Amino acid sequence: MSPARIVSLVPSLTEAVALSAPGSLAGATDWCTHPAGLDVVRVGGTKNPEVDRIIGLAPDLVIANEEENREPDLAALRAAGLEVLVTEVRTLPQAFRELARVLMACGVTARPRWLDGAEAAWDALSAPPEARTAVVPVWRRPWMVLGRDTFAGDLLSRLGVGHLYATHPERYPRIPLDALRAAEPDLVVLPDEPYRFTADDGPEAFPGVPCALVSGRHLTWYGPSLAEAPTVLDRALRAARR
Repeated sequence: MSPARIVSLVPSLTEAVALSAPGSLAGATDWCTHPAGLDVVRVGGTKNPEVDRIIGLAPDLVIANEEENREPDLAALRAAGLEVLVTEVRTLPQAFRELARVLMACGVTARPRWLDGAEAAWDALSAPPEARTAVVPVWRRPWMVLGRDTFAGDLLSRLGVGHLYATHPERYPRIPLDALRAAEPDLVVLPDEPYRFTADDGPEAFPGVPCALVSGRHLTWYGPSLAEAPTVLDRALRAARR
């Protein structure tokens, strides 16, 4: 039986499938940067995939995510007769369940070691030294922040960081910079994706407030990077505490 042909429209799932089912990926988005050197057909972005190119690859399965990918694109793939698996990931336990489901659908019969390692790494977290409340921008033009019910928010809460807009009606509300400053957060968490905040254009917007520059891949990706995420994120958050 020939291996399944998979197209992934989610960068973190691309990494998970590439490591766990080598040779099964037929296509991935332009934003699928891991693992390094991945040599597959590129099918556009997560929000604007080249539907015709995906159909032409004749995959056995397309893997997607309800937040990262648009329903009209997924509907077009289904209408062409393709099977589309759509994940929903808003908490860490949900991420582990969905990863197991995706890998099973991709023909992975043995649970990969990296997945066990990721669960163990998060289970081993010690209690954070202090609780802090943060603003977590994810975009700058306009300013957008983490709101309710987000995977990144759940990860931060496990590291002792709540965020001020966790109960906002929107998941990624647009909040003017003046309002973010007036909220007087204990901390500002600045990921390097999807907007690439840097030491030059992030902290200067929040004078006098500790700012943690963190890896967006470790804050928002659910895949093999989860194994090292607690250490990487905790180190960045502790550095901002000094």
